[in-house]
Amino acid sequence: MRLPRPHRDDVLIAAAGLAGGLLLWSLGVHTKDDGRPLSGPWVTLGPLVVMAAMELLRRTRPQTALVVGTVAIVADQFTPGSIATALMFTDIVYAAVVYGTPAAARRIPYTTGMVTVAATIGFLVWLREPVALLLGLLVGLVSFGPAATGALVRNHRDAADAARLRAEQTALLAEMDRTQAVTAERARMARELHDMVANHLSAIAIHSTAALSLDEPATTRQALTVIRENSVAGLSEMRRLIGLLRDSSGDAEPAASPTLAGLDALIAKARTNGEAGGFRFVLEDARPEGGNEAPALPAPVELAAYRIVQESLTNALKHADPGEVAVRLAGAAEKAGKALTVTVTSPFGSRPGPRAPGSGAGLVGMRERVALLGGTFEAGPVEGPPGGPAKVWQVRAVLPVENDREPSA
Repeated sequence: MRLPRPHRDDVLIAAAGLAGGLLLWSLGVHTKDDGRPLSGPWVTLGPLVVMAAMELLRRTRPQTALVVGTVAIVADQFTPGSIATALMFTDIVYAAVVYGTPAAARRIPYTTGMVTVAATIGFLVWLREPVALLLGLLVGLVSFGPAATGALVRNHRDAADAARLRAEQTALLAEMDRTQAVTAERARMARELHDMVANHLSAIAIHSTAALSLDEPATTRQALTVIRENSVAGLSEMRRLIGLLRDSSGDAEPAASPTLAGLDALIAKARTNGEAGGFRFVLEDARPEGGNEAPALPAPVELAAYRIVQESLTNALKHADPGEVAVRLAGAAEKAGKALTVTVTSPFGSRPGPRAPGSGAGLVGMRERVALLGGTFEAGPVEGPPGGPAKVWQVRAVLPVENDREPSA
């Protein structure tokens, strides 16, 4: 099996340890001067060379280095010994805890601690002198001390890694929140821009097409009048929206949010735009205490209902057959509380004459508004009423109202 390439720092440590050990050996410096079973001039170099070789594996194979290094340090006790061998063994114990597996990092400090205690007791029983405590302390310095230091370093490193990971996750979540907020704001701006300007542009498109296709001065003048009115109104809405987007100083006059009280004016404007096309617009408020006497609903609900009616009337002018366009408001009892039901119906069929192009963004915007309030939205052809057209296009939105109110005391 091919051994992994050692780290550059490990090569330097091994070279420094081997060079230091050779220097001490050449000077005759040993850890023990008394007679040993192996006392030849070269026996000290064996454990020294093996320990230096294990330093090359301190990062890549820390457990192998620890096992072989332990055998080498034990063998060194039968020779005159070398300080460099003992110092390199302490580094290998430290590296086994820092770079080894989590299980080894937990096991080695306990093992070396028990070895230190056992060695101290053994020396006391054998020697029966206070010097046995010093020998036990020496064993602890060589084995348990490096293991405990490695455990502390590894714990701090793991804590730093965990903190860095949490910081990265927090930054990622913050970026996701920012992206979602920007996306939601862009969608809200798109809905507002579409709802405020699309009806004016649709009326302009329809009447300009009629003026170009009909060679009647009276019809052309009436179409140009409607075009001018809608152009002025659309330009005013655009200027107000652009002013709100640009002005962040708070000095801009806040725009009043549309409410259901403005439906009468909205229907009257639709009558003006659709009169030449044969449209009739009807508003029916079937809520309890309907009309101007109806209690105010939460602002998000009133805004959504107003925009849904506005977009439905615009779509009727663009796509519906001539006939009656009915807007109906009603209260409905829901399981979670009361709700406002908005229904708009218009004749459905193959309409002759000029049409304004549609993109489908209006239906998407209405559906999004209802979804933000937790309501339900339906749009499509249904059976017409008795005595009326066979098919009508119906837009129906159910908007919960009580969930948006402040809790009562």
